[in-house]
Amino acid sequence: MASAITTLAADAPTLSAANTGFMLICSALVMLMTPGLAFFYGGMVRVKSSLNMLMMSFISLGIVTILWVLYGFSLAFGTDSGSLIGWNSDYVGLSGIGITELWDGYTIPVYVFAVFQLMFAVITPALISGALADRVKFSAWALFTVLWVTVVYFPVAHWVWGDGGWLFELGVIDFAGGTAVHINAGAAALGVILVIGKRVGFKKDPMRPHSLPLVMLGAGLLWFGWFGFNAGSWLGNDDGVGAVMFVNTQVATAAAMLAWLLYEKLRHGSFTTLGAASGAVAGLVAITPSGGAVSPLGAIAVGAIAGVLCAMAVGLKYKFGYDDSLDVVGVHLVGGVAGSLLVGLFATGGVQSDVAGLFYGGGLEQLGKQAIGVFSVLAYSLVASALLAFLLDKTIGMRVTEDDEVSGIDQVEHAETAYDFSGAGGGSSSRSTALPTPAAAASKKVDA
Repeated sequence: MASAITTLAADAPTLSAANTGFMLICSALVMLMTPGLAFFYGGMVRVKSSLNMLMMSFISLGIVTILWVLYGFSLAFGTDSGSLIGWNSDYVGLSGIGITELWDGYTIPVYVFAVFQLMFAVITPALISGALADRVKFSAWALFTVLWVTVVYFPVAHWVWGDGGWLFELGVIDFAGGTAVHINAGAAALGVILVIGKRVGFKKDPMRPHSLPLVMLGAGLLWFGWFGFNAGSWLGNDDGVGAVMFVNTQVATAAAMLAWLLYEKLRHGSFTTLGAASGAVAGLVAITPSGGAVSPLGAIAVGAIAGVLCAMAVGLKYKFGYDDSLDVVGVHLVGGVAGSLLVGLFATGGVQSDVAGLFYGGGLEQLGKQAIGVFSVLAYSLVASALLAFLLDKTIGMRVTEDDEVSGIDQVEHAETAYDFSGAGGGSSSRSTALPTPAAAASKKVDA
């Protein structure tokens, strides 16, 4: 008996300084993705809305952090109740957790796991904001964020990743958030825009990005931070799966970017910087659920398929008449659906688990499970988000006035502008009083 106890004690996980340090770095990388998203979205809107777009991402860092500490972590990762939600009073306020207490069977502290998952919770509502550009009151957006993460994100995170969550128990594979993050956010975006309606001038006025360099900077930061997002989701286990996920993240993103650009060239005749940035993000989205289940060759297929599908999907808003300002539906919803379903085709059975997809002799079983996960999260988020938006719209109002939207939401909501041109060419006013301008000198010659 004593020998058995000694053996069990020896097999119990112990704190790993290396894994703990790695996961803290990954958490910081995922945190960087939210400012990266802010730049990505901020450059894609017109100049009069760019600060508002930045703030709609940044405010999530404040709101969701506090809610996560107060009750979000408990709802998402506490003891399961009915396979739908969790709860653990020790997690409320993170007050009942020992500083060296290890997360469930892993070699990292609970605190480290909690802060890593916090960064996922932060960026998910920020993703929604891109669909609502130019027209939503900032106060209404902040309140929507509070309600949405409470009613939608925390429960869905438990379904997908929580011990006892019904999708987790079903065997749905979502390595780092294809359902819980991207389909969740994309479906929510669609639900909200169907309630609040289109921007003034949709389909009539040019609504081009005001700063493509800012878009590319944001895309680069997202790509960089996504390595922490994906590779870190294996929680530092020393079995090589995290390394495979790191490689697949790079490979799929590259394939998606190239596929988007090729489609764009064939369809529209040009290779655009916006297409390159959007294609990269589409690849990152698609490999997020699937990268721990596929080989690098499979990652190329996942990225290429997602790049083409998302490039095709962004035009659907003009066909069906919904105003998804920055293509959250076209990239995150479609990319998340594609990546999640492709697990059922390309899973090799030799990476994160022994589950094989259709192309590797596994039949259709896993594809069916993936479809259940995809469409259950999509339906719940779509309906719940639309109801939340409807509630807010009928009480405090979701939209700014038409005049405020036309004049610019930055001035109305934040009393600021992104670029101050009032001091451009400093000294010109004093110069004009002392020396004649070239035009004035020419005028004098004509008069003479």
